[in-house]
Amino acid sequence: MRVLVTGAEGQLGRDVVHVFNTVSNIVVSGLGRQELDITDFNQCKKVINLIRPDVIIHCAAYTAVDKAESDEDQAYAVNTLGTRNLAVAAESIGSKVCYISTDYVFDGRSDKPYKEYDVVNPINVYGKTKQAGETMVISFSHRYFIVRTSWVFGLHGNNFVKTMLKLAEERDHIKVVDDQKGSPTFTEDLAEFIYELIQTDKYGIYHASNSGSCSWYEFAKTIIEEKKLGTAIIPCATEDFPRPAPRPRFTVMDHLSIRANGFKECGPGKKL
Repeated sequence: MRVLVTGAEGQLGRDVVHVFNTVSNIVVSGLGRQELDITDFNQCKKVINLIRPDVIIHCAAYTAVDKAESDEDQAYAVNTLGTRNLAVAAESIGSKVCYISTDYVFDGRSDKPYKEYDVVNPINVYGKTKQAGETMVISFSHRYFIVRTSWVFGLHGNNFVKTMLKLAEERDHIKVVDDQKGSPTFTEDLAEFIYELIQTDKYGIYHASNSGSCSWYEFAKTIIEEKKLGTAIIPCATEDFPRPAPRPRFTVMDHLSIRANGFKECGPGKKL
């Protein structure tokens, strides 16, 4: 099986490439922005026709949530039009597409975990452009997986865990919001699920995260305790920590599609 991974230099993309490279039946082509500019339609067609992958795992994305509020054109170019370009090029050679989406397609007003069929209603530019990317995949690809995930952290790239550890070195206390709730997801666990998924024809939308849920405050507290650091973690409200992009208050996701299709749910994250 030939697999093309976009965004291969990013946090998730690097672990997808790493996990897939340990499997003998897969040949992986991991491409970063320098090798594949997904906003360039002609380049997408050329690269995909050259590699002719059986599956494209689309990890590349504009993920700067706050910056997207003032940089909407670029966020849309990458998350929406870039996804369209890949979907159209993939369809022309019969390739499967696995699009990595986000819990931020929901508005966070629910009081119970979101299922795959629940109505999406993103409240920030990042979420809107990712949801529009989902629409592009559904519109232009007949063989697609949409994998919505949440609060991703891993060994590579920037993430909440690394931010907390860096701040812990600099401060004796850190304020963290305690009224936003979600499910932290370890990149290697997510990559392993994607590997199982793409070998099937069980197309559709999937919610994939590690089990359990917590607030950002609870997540930060666990990080500090696991690393046995003395920094105090102080809970605060979202209003006490204003950001350019509004955040959904609750984005815990139910793994209905994973269970219904006979896949194994991810347990707790393996490590911090």
